[in-house]
Amino acid sequence: MIPIRDTIVSRNYPVVNTMLIGINIVVFFVQMSQGPGLERFVYTYGLVPGRFSIPSISSISSYFTFTEQAFSLISFMFLHGGILHIIGNMWTLYIFGDNVEDRLGSFHYLIFYLGCGLVSGLFHLFLNFHSTVPTIGASGAVAGVMGAYFILYPHSRILTLIPIIFIPWFVEIPAVFFLGFWFFMQVLNATSSHAMASGIAWWAHVGGFVAGMAALKLFNVLPDARFAAGHKSSAFEKKKTPRLHVVKSPDPTSPDGYGEISITPYEAAAGTKKMVNLPWGFYNRIYNVTIPPGARDGMTLRLKGAGDRRADGARGDLMFKIRIRQPW
Repeated sequence: MIPIRDTIVSRNYPVVNTMLIGINIVVFFVQMSQGPGLERFVYTYGLVPGRFSIPSISSISSYFTFTEQAFSLISFMFLHGGILHIIGNMWTLYIFGDNVEDRLGSFHYLIFYLGCGLVSGLFHLFLNFHSTVPTIGASGAVAGVMGAYFILYPHSRILTLIPIIFIPWFVEIPAVFFLGFWFFMQVLNATSSHAMASGIAWWAHVGGFVAGMAALKLFNVLPDARFAAGHKSSAFEKKKTPRLHVVKSPDPTSPDGYGEISITPYEAAAGTKKMVNLPWGFYNRIYNVTIPPGARDGMTLRLKGAGDRRADGARGDLMFKIRIRQPW
């Protein structure tokens, strides 16, 4: 299952979340440019439990200063083990992070993110106290974001791609089930006999997720119980709806299809392009729809001949009604 996006649209542009994604990408390129020094780079800035567990003069901890030791508790979450590792983490952060930042406010979200990453690292450190294998990746911090989303938006739905052979199938899964199943799998893998051999810090994922849920209690003691509404001055209101839309299934017995596409006033004025996923009986079709500038609320776009086949062999039409509303 590959998550595509959630159905909760954030009101403000996720400044900090986008910044974190950008920093991770830049650091990844710096990491990959190390060449022969890559191993030393990862060992220096990654989280190595053995650097903290035996503080004797002959141990590996003696090769690092106090500042280097402390900095690794933060820097490890900006390193990644490969292109798939960073894509997976950043894509997940992109999906869930904007909504959590929207609720916490940009400044508090930054503290929250780094705090969850730190807790996840400490969780891994104490459960693998004498390990000399570096732990790297934003997975623990991202897991904290997922944990917060799990509490804040249990009724949201996650648009998920399920590849069936060569057919992309899009389904909306309740967030409470999607994230709950993900957490269950992390615990299951962490407690299995091959957890250490896999090279994945499963306990860091578990610790981060739990930290994300617990941290919301801390933010509830702020003066504004609705999560720092006064700290959103650094954010920008979003001007667009998601590119991919999923519309309700049409009558499978009719060759014509119907649906609604929601756009913002900005998109209505400037024009936009959308990808529309239209479940049609047992089929799943994706259409590229161009909405012209000056679109009006309630107007209908007709895609002639894009529907199902009629009895006479001709194809029906698709009609999409335009709805103009703010994305929150």
